[in-house]
Amino acid sequence: MINVMVIGLPGDMATIATKRILKEQNLSLIPYSITGNDIDDEKIVINNIEIELIKANEIEKKNTIINKLKPFIAIDFTEPNAVHKNIEYYCRSDISFIMGTTGVVVNRIKQNIEESNICAVIAPNMGKQIVALQAMFEFAAENFPKCFTGYSLQITESHQQNKLDTSGTARSMINYFNTLGLKFDETMIEKIRDQNTQRTIGVPEKYLDGHAWHNYKLTSEDKSVFIQLKHNINGREIYAEGTISSIYYLDNKIKNGESGKIFSMIDVMKIA
Repeated sequence: MINVMVIGLPGDMATIATKRILKEQNLSLIPYSITGNDIDDEKIVINNIEIELIKANEIEKKNTIINKLKPFIAIDFTEPNAVHKNIEYYCRSDISFIMGTTGVVVNRIKQNIEESNICAVIAPNMGKQIVALQAMFEFAAENFPKCFTGYSLQITESHQQNKLDTSGTARSMINYFNTLGLKFDETMIEKIRDQNTQRTIGVPEKYLDGHAWHNYKLTSEDKSVFIQLKHNINGREIYAEGTISSIYYLDNKIKNGESGKIFSMIDVMKIA
């Protein structure tokens, strides 16, 4: 049995991941979660399971409780402004983790993890199919650099109103496009968070509060070639499925004695 603790409840993605974890016979949910300091609730109930919420600023006070629950894998779906502080906590507390929150600067935390006793899967996008698409672009960038030199690029990404940062998927795609010869930076991404605009572009009403629509348009210098790539995700189940695969992958690495290593979703997918 693999013990897991979902960090970030009662957030939407953390809640969906929790519900998906509870369906797995080989996973055991620890009924605690570390949450934001602005959350008033002390407990929440998901699928008849009562989960105690520990505020982020009370972690050190609650360390005795958390230590008794080890070993477990932390599943982090918090907020971008909390990720680096959370990772520092996991490293010093010997808690291996899966980070599904965007905003991680790997170079900033790489040394901490390499010098720790833990392993981590860091994946700003847990959707395996979208990650596979990114891997294809990575292959193209490595093998056909500069093939889009002279082309212009437009990137539009639409997410629910409460997503604070720019899409991690869109940011990573920029790296591949630039290697392919385009000149583009994050500030040029068009972010859509207004629900009326989202309705206009076709986002279904039921998914306004949980979607990820991306549109990439490439145009040749003389306007004679136009290439468009779209991937639209409604809901969050795709990320929950990727989370489950990541748990089993990371548990296997831990049981094989791995430590001080960072894995990506591509690593997970190679054996998933």
